[in-house]
Amino acid sequence: MKQTIRQEKYSTHPTLYLAFELSNQEWKLGFTVGLGQHARQRKIAAGDTAALKQEIALAKQRFGLPADAPVVSCYEAGRDGFWLHRFLEREHITNLVVDSASIEVSRRGKNAKTDRLDVEKLLTMLLRYHGGEARVWSVVHVPSLEAEDQRQLHRQLLALKGERTRYVNRIKGLLVGQGIHMAVDAEFLTRLPQLRLWDGSALPEGLRTRLQREFTCWQFVHRQILELEAERRAVLRSSQEACIEQVRQLLRLKGIGENSAWLYVMEFFGWRDFRYCPSFSLMR
Repeated sequence: MKQTIRQEKYSTHPTLYLAFELSNQEWKLGFTVGLGQHARQRKIAAGDTAALKQEIALAKQRFGLPADAPVVSCYEAGRDGFWLHRFLEREHITNLVVDSASIEVSRRGKNAKTDRLDVEKLLTMLLRYHGGEARVWSVVHVPSLEAEDQRQLHRQLLALKGERTRYVNRIKGLLVGQGIHMAVDAEFLTRLPQLRLWDGSALPEGLRTRLQREFTCWQFVHRQILELEAERRAVLRSSQEACIEQVRQLLRLKGIGENSAWLYVMEFFGWRDFRYCPSFSLMR
């Protein structure tokens, strides 16, 4: 019964389906109107939204659809982020951003999927999903532009801390290669002239110069981390935003610090939707 209703809906309201295969230089577009229909494939320059709108209009003409026929599209989540999704929504196109890791992979091959799906495969899965197969993939919950912007501070902090760790490891590696073990901290440069090799001789000039340069980079990154942490503390003291109040509430819990509270709110509780599951409710 449900299948009959769905077929009547599609025959009454013909839909154009569009799948994107995104890359840095060009976008591959795949169009179809249903299963069994040969896909119309086109290529445009990456980010060329004018050409995209033109190709959608031409595809509607090619498949004999009215100009106001609905369009359903999809693309895999990746480096292009969510700006394309927002553009498509503004053009009244129903779009899905798909989690690549959730897409079903044939187990006949020896290796798991590592490259992006071709546009025809995406089109087939889009048709299946729109036809009712909800488990064919997972759809990414797209944050608002404001929620996405709120993630910049802690993501930059994480990136900078990773860079600082790399500088520390590089400096320690250079020293260990000469049989020297020492901590890398704010007093590193003051201790550097006293360092000696295994035979008591001074560090070679080239090595000492490189260590100074690496530590200068460490200092720059470290200052940026301190500035961002001070900015975060200032926001926690003064901001009246609802998400910041959530951070303050988490900070009242034992074992939750600034980093964890901020991360939980900005990445999870601030904009994601969680469905209540009775089977995971707390036991009395």
